[in-house]
Amino acid sequence: MTTPPWNRRRLRSNNEWLLLERLRLEGPASRAQLARESGLSKPTVSSALAALERAGLVREAGTHAQSRGRVAVLYEPDPRAGFVLGIDIGRARLRTAVADLSGEIVARTEVRNRGRSALSVADAAVGCAEQALAEASLTPADIVRTAVGTPGVFDRPTGRVRYAVNLPGWGRPGLIERMRDRLGTPLSVHNDANLAALGEYTFGSGAGSRLFVYVLIGTGLGMGVVADGELFLGAHGAAGEIGYLPLDGVPATGTAPRRGLLEDAVSADGVVRAARELGMTGPLTAKRVFDAARAGAPAALAAVRQEGERLALAVASVSAVLDPDLVVLGGGVGRGADLFLTTVTQTLHRLTPLRPRIEASTAGDDVVLLGALTLAVRAARPEVFERRTGGA
Repeated sequence: MTTPPWNRRRLRSNNEWLLLERLRLEGPASRAQLARESGLSKPTVSSALAALERAGLVREAGTHAQSRGRVAVLYEPDPRAGFVLGIDIGRARLRTAVADLSGEIVARTEVRNRGRSALSVADAAVGCAEQALAEASLTPADIVRTAVGTPGVFDRPTGRVRYAVNLPGWGRPGLIERMRDRLGTPLSVHNDANLAALGEYTFGSGAGSRLFVYVLIGTGLGMGVVADGELFLGAHGAAGEIGYLPLDGVPATGTAPRRGLLEDAVSADGVVRAARELGMTGPLTAKRVFDAARAGAPAALAAVRQEGERLALAVASVSAVLDPDLVVLGGGVGRGADLFLTTVTQTLHRLTPLRPRIEASTAGDDVVLLGALTLAVRAARPEVFERRTGGA
């Protein structure tokens, strides 16, 4: 029986994708090497590579000298077959970057978030992204995917962001659609702590971890979980909203507060409030408290110690539920982790026999942006392949 044409196309498509992924994961290779490693015949490999080259998905990457004076052509994926855009929306800063399909950043912009309303913040983020596109000499049509990191949880059915209490008005309807329409690119929205976890897993301390937790401590408090290289989001996308953990039991009256009790105590505002209660005066920020602690100021040291103890409570709770092998502390407050890492570890050991390794973030201030680009690239690669090969 003759194989139906669509099956032959599917087989060719599968072979081409197999070879493209091999080149992406393990580096340039020759036709002969690809045939040996894949088990495909040399004519099949040659045909697949020719199709990928015509589609602009692979390119020649030099030559390799073989025995008897022969020279083999090496092939690699063409990273400029498509581009992605990442956007990090924070209360203090707006960061955007454009990357190619290898994940290499080709343009990056950053501005202070001066928006006084949700609309002005959204428009400023779009403007920042447009600047990055201009610097990369690209247009929205060149962008395959855009991933946005924001505080809160994006509710797909309503198109609104929930729990973003540190960005007033951010949950208003139509805001995400406005950004999508103004940018003119496919756009998805993700929790910033989740993206930070993915960025740290891909580029920082989380690399190779089996079950990894990233605690984002800044204006708010959040957590991202990466299990076997994939984000764990929960049933409604709210996994990791540890800011809502209680501190002192159940309130006698009233309803759940908009801002979580643990977040209120552990975030940047909590550090400042603790420092004031312990005797520090004058204009204070979390950074100034940490700077004073490094200088040996007793009140600042006490505030930092209290921060570490409360963080240990969060880590103990998370460890009992998830059993991570690594917990990384990051974010604006997390940059001072060197001051309270020992306190967190020692307090955790007093609270529970469950003791994951605890480290400070090494991915830097761009960790959310890096996570956004990683997620966008993962989605863009198969989409670009389908577009350029005509699918199957």
